[in-house]
Amino acid sequence: MSLDGQLPPKMRLLRAAAELLANSGGAPVSTRQITQLAGVTAPTLYHHFGDKEGLFDAVVAAGFEEYVAGERDFAPSGQPLEDIRRMWDNHVQFGLNQPELYLVMFGNIRPESRPAIVADAEALMEEMLNKAAVAGQLNVQPREAARSILAANVGVTLMLIAEPASERNLELSTMTRDAMIFAVSAEPASGAAPGDAGKSSVVVAAIALNAALQASHSDQLSSSELKLFLEWLHRISTSPAG
Repeated sequence: MSLDGQLPPKMRLLRAAAELLANSGGAPVSTRQITQLAGVTAPTLYHHFGDKEGLFDAVVAAGFEEYVAGERDFAPSGQPLEDIRRMWDNHVQFGLNQPELYLVMFGNIRPESRPAIVADAEALMEEMLNKAAVAGQLNVQPREAARSILAANVGVTLMLIAEPASERNLELSTMTRDAMIFAVSAEPASGAAPGDAGKSSVVVAAIALNAALQASHSDQLSSSELKLFLEWLHRISTSPAG
């Protein structure tokens, strides 16, 4: 059975690949299956996408763009770390709702090749974490926090997808989420020595000021002065606690 012949061939190929991936149960999807469902020939696929992997990349990009658009659509609560929790939960739910598509995105990563959409998701998380840094809520740079949290988010989602639906324990996601946010937040650990707390507060203040200056584009300093000041702040915020 072919898709609606009134659609342009490129759109039919995208829809056919998405449908076959969604119904594949993890089994390979062939070029022949795609072209038959789309009602086109293989050269048409090659013309639009280069090869089958190029078509799958386009399907993944379209699906993940929809996810990122949904992440950008929620109204910020005014509490950046709480919004990060919401983003984490939305990410996991996206993976559980569309497991085959998610596995194509994250389960078959090519060496030394990061999808642009993943970078976009990372940038979105970094944007929210930058607000947390300005508020003095982070003890690491926003970019490092974003990469760490997203990596854990992907790992938990893949683990949950691999489990039978009836045996999934979503508490695993909640526990990991909260542990990761605590790890990058400025809240001191219980039992920390007073000196450690003092050092931590200096680092947190440097990170906050660094983030605020970069966001405000301050005109109180010349470009060379601002660059030097930001470099000092970066050194303080990334220096070892000792």
